[in-house]
Amino acid sequence: MNTSPRIRSLEERHAVLDRQIGEEDGRPKPNDTELNRLKREKLRLKEEIEKLRRQN
Repeated sequence: MNTSPRIRSLEERHAVLDRQIGEEDGRPKPNDTELNRLKREKLRLKEEIEKLRRQN
């Protein structure tokens, strides 16, 4: 399957968020508000990626 530049960009941002979530979650006292924000953004990106893939 050919991946559009937009999907690749979103996947890269999704991977960055995944790393940030892992870093925040690995802290002795993670910031729950920030962790939840990162997870919501990651989910939003996942949904957008899936939507774009269905359109192709």
